[in-house]
Amino acid sequence: MARGGQGLARVAVVVRAGAAPLWWLGVIAAGIGVVPSGLTGRRIGVLGGAVLFLVAAAVVAVVRRGRYGALARGAARAGKHDVLQDRAVTLRNWRRGHRWWLLLAFAAALGSSFAVPAAGGLLLAGAGTGLWLRAGRLGRDERAAGQLFWVRVDWLSGRGGRPGGKAVAGYRVTGVEAGDAGPGGGKRTGRG
Repeated sequence: MARGGQGLARVAVVVRAGAAPLWWLGVIAAGIGVVPSGLTGRRIGVLGGAVLFLVAAAVVAVVRRGRYGALARGAARAGKHDVLQDRAVTLRNWRRGHRWWLLLAFAAALGSSFAVPAAGGLLLAGAGTGLWLRAGRLGRDERAAGQLFWVRVDWLSGRGGRPGGKAVAGYRVTGVEAGDAGPGGGKRTGRG
């Protein structure tokens, strides 16, 4: 980076990065998980899994909400030498850094099906849904503020890469047209 610029990744994209893998791995694990009848039986497993899905989605969506809000309120303007990371690069880096955790979670969800069918997979899918909801909340905050929230890439490289973690001292902001991802971290549509 020239002249002290920093690499910046979109906060909403980092949050959203785990949503699709957790959702799909959870759906696959739940689908496979209904095959064994387990210790509790399929009906109890699926009903328990549905409850776990809702609880996980709600908890993941609201956890650390205050921390994200505090970091957003104290955000500084990005400098002209800061480099904005592409959405695809942010997604790839997060998923590459967490692939073993994702595989371990998938294996645990499959293994739990022998005790409680489908419940582990639905729990994973609920966590993915919660991340989508959290990213959507960030998108609404970005639209309301009229700016996009960014986090330094070097702060994401340690301790799990969480954009609301202790390693993150503050966010940077840009206008809503910066970068290649829209508010909430989704693909930007309608650009000419």
